[in-house]
Formats: sequence, structure tokens, C-alpha cells
Amino acid sequence: MSGDQMRAARFHEYGAPDVLVVDQVPRPEPKEGEVLIRVHAAGVNPIDWKLRAGYLKEFMPVQLPYTPGYDLAGTVERVGPGVTEFTPGQAVFGRGMGAYAEYAMAPATALAPKPDNTSFDEATTIAIGGVTAWAGLFDAANLQAGQRLLVQGAAGGTGSYAVQLGNWKGAYVIGTASSGNVEFVRSLGANEIVDYTTTAVEEAVSGVDVVLDTVGGEVMDRSWSLLQPNGILVEVAGMPDEEAARQRGVRTSGVQAPPEISGILRQLAALIQSGAVKTEVGAAFPLDQAAQAHALSETGHGRGRIVLHIAD
Repeated sequence: MSGDQMRAARFHEYGAPDVLVVDQVPRPEPKEGEVLIRVHAAGVNPIDWKLRAGYLKEFMPVQLPYTPGYDLAGTVERVGPGVTEFTPGQAVFGRGMGAYAEYAMAPATALAPKPDNTSFDEATTIAIGGVTAWAGLFDAANLQAGQRLLVQGAAGGTGSYAVQLGNWKGAYVIGTASSGNVEFVRSLGANEIVDYTTTAVEEAVSGVDVVLDTVGGEVMDRSWSLLQPNGILVEVAGMPDEEAARQRGVRTSGVQAPPEISGILRQLAALIQSGAVKTEVGAAFPLDQAAQAHALSETGHGRGRIVLHIAD
């Protein structure tokens, strides 16, 4: 392979996981404000397979062939003009473009130095899951100490961060999880766990100030009754229904991460460095098995973030 080429997992058409193939493609070059990362690990997020399956093509059209992947962790290979805060060889993590590859681009404003106490695989779980949880809890819901927080899907890539951040903030945290993940969610600092395989959450929970829903669908529909008056349902996996919220005397919001996330990433890194927040890798696959990683992600069950381990 020549020096300006790299391997990347991409899809040439919309379809099932097996449309993901590994191709040899040109290595990108950083432009103004960008950083070229030698990718050690990439996170596998639900949006990746929803893009690949074509579910989002009306709202988020992509140019085919397309290399998925936003979460990444690796080392700085080269910086573009105007980038002064990062240097070649530095270990970083954050949100980039086309992360299912040996090299990927990221805006400098979406990167932060990797915490010393995390591996690259662990660090690649932070950007989407951690920033989504942060923006949902603190920007959308304005979560305060002493409030009651319910995290729907508390063992997942976003939910696991939401439980820990709620606990760090001083909220009373309730999480939903399957039987096999109850103890894991408890280890994250949840005050109460509802095993949704044995108990309907509405039978066990009521009067919460904030619901952060990472599941969507029926789970979102069943979340309204759990809120106290003027409580807020923050929707990660679906579209917030303003009319339904008004009818029930509650509020709702989606999650909108700020365009520049480096500040949040640095705060999350500090919490991880201190031990207040921990990362969780659910399963790791090599780049050649990106299709298997997508198939697992599509099940909607599991613990932590699925990652592609691309380089040591």
C-alpha cells in the first residue's frame, strides 16, 4: 500500500450489514482547522447503521460510497493550517468524519487530549455517548442536585454516561436495564434499577423530574406517565412530541450538542481521569468485521459502546 493510501470500511449502496466492505482509498489531507488522526479505535453508534440501512437518507443524505464513523480515538498524524492546540504524535479522542478507517479527519474544535488512564478503545466511547448525555442532562434538562432522573437504557453507550453524570451532579438516579446488566448499572452509581425484563417501569417509577430516553419507540410512549407535572422527557432516539407533552402538562426536548464540543470533551476527560466517570467497551471488532459490529449494534441490547479496534 502506498503512503497516501489507507484501508476504510464503507458501503457502496444502502442495505444490510454485509454491504460494508473494506476498500483501499486515498488518505485525506487536513484543511484549515482540521486534524488528521491515525485512528486506533472507532465507536460504532446507532446512527452509523441507520445511515447504512438507508433509514436516514431523506434527512441525512450521504454521497456513496460512504465511510461511516464519528467517534474516534488515535494519534495526531498532521494538523491543518490554523491548528495550534494539537501536535503530531499526541493522543486524542473526539468526533470526526469517516472514522471506520486507518486515518480520519476531525475538526480541532471536536477533539481533546486522551485521558492517561484510558486505552484508545475506551476513549473512543466518550465523544458521542458522553457528549449526548451531557447535552441532554445539563443543556436540555438543566438537571439539578436532588432531582429524580430516570435513564431509559441505562447500560448502553449513552445511558451509561447519563447514569454516572446524573450521580456526579447529585441527582437521584433510576436506570432501566435487562437482568444481565442490573449489577453493571448499579456499579455506575444508580440509586435504583428497574429490570425491564421482569417489571414494567410504570409499575415501579413515578414522579421523576427528568427522563432521558435512549431507546425510543414504545419506551418513549410509556415514559410520559412517569414524569411529574412540568417534568421533562429528553429524547435521544426519537423525535420529541411537543403536542403530547403539552397535553400531559410536561415538557420535551431533543438533544443538540453544541457545534464545538472540545470544552465538554475536556470536562469529561477530567472526570474520567479523576475516576468519577468510567468508560465501558461493550465489544471490540477488527476493521474487517465492521459488518458484524453493525449487526450486533442493530440488536439494541448490550453494555457500553461497541468499538472497532483498528490499530494498537
